[in-house]
Amino acid sequence: MSARQHLEALALELGADVVGWSPVSVPPEAAAQYTQWLSAGKHAGMAYLERQFPTRLNPASRLEGVQSALVLGVSHAFAPPEPPAGGVRVGRVARYAWTPDYHEQLQPLLNALEARAADLGVRARGYVDHGPVLERLFGAQAFLGWRGKSGMLVSTSYGAFLTLAVLLTDVPLEDIPPAHPDRCGRCVRCVSACPTGAIGPERTIDANLCLSYLTIEHRGPIPLPLRRRMGDWLFGCDVCSAVCPWTQKAGPLARLFRPDPQLAWPDLSRFFGVSERQFERQFSGTAFLRPRRKGMARNALTVLGNTRAPQGWPLLLLGREDPAWEVREAAAWALGEWGEQNHLAPLLNDPHEEVRLTAQRIAEQA
Repeated sequence: MSARQHLEALALELGADVVGWSPVSVPPEAAAQYTQWLSAGKHAGMAYLERQFPTRLNPASRLEGVQSALVLGVSHAFAPPEPPAGGVRVGRVARYAWTPDYHEQLQPLLNALEARAADLGVRARGYVDHGPVLERLFGAQAFLGWRGKSGMLVSTSYGAFLTLAVLLTDVPLEDIPPAHPDRCGRCVRCVSACPTGAIGPERTIDANLCLSYLTIEHRGPIPLPLRRRMGDWLFGCDVCSAVCPWTQKAGPLARLFRPDPQLAWPDLSRFFGVSERQFERQFSGTAFLRPRRKGMARNALTVLGNTRAPQGWPLLLLGREDPAWEVREAAAWALGEWGEQNHLAPLLNDPHEEVRLTAQRIAEQA
């Protein structure tokens, strides 16, 4: 077996569902589109994408002598688990977050591949989207799938619920695979289903509108015009991937990852009345740490404002007293959605201006 074959076999043995080899050159048209996307400000508050842009275009800065990338696809297509009993379990979570953090789950696999590569005399370095590597581009170049109209990598066998990891190597590619045929055709289900219209032309996403960005990366209040469109999305959003016909055809395929019902259906009350440190202990090793406690509490109140789930009422009252002003502001908005303006009194004189303004505006609408 060649070094390539050894590494492919090990990746599949350790749990990857599909693997392929990609050249590491970035086509000029892909670089130009990325530049235009950044220039238009569609990366929203993710300033690190702009800082890392030169590095993303130059994989050699990550691994000297790099010549190829082994791309791993791991399915997170789960059947929904049953919600646990008890708690305030309202709202949806994107499927990839139904398990402990995939970065931590895939890192041992990449470590094993790096070790095997070293044994074979191959220099290698692995990434699970925490480094400046263009995983989706490499995935498409590795013939794993194509870039769908949602901007996600789509596979005829696995749909759009694929977590990608990349192993950069100095193995030369003698046979470069052709581009995967585009199988989207005239279908626009993902575009039509996006709750906020975030999917634009040229298969790009405007992060300023995307619920995944707003509920995870965005700091501060959810923009007012988008709150009702957030619906019951508590963390992330994967509507565009779920409605894809290829995803639906593939069905639940995940085998390496296993969903945790407590993450798929989290108890919203766990985001209130605890310190940041307590929250971090409760959700250690999960994607919920990304927005932090106040982000999850903000999201929970927005979901409760939209759903008016009666079991969530005590959390609206807790939200009024929260130490984070972003949470108090979300509580004011949610109370307005419930038609409970008479409970706004503590927030009308809040020390933070944005909380006062939101409370006053809602009180005036009563």
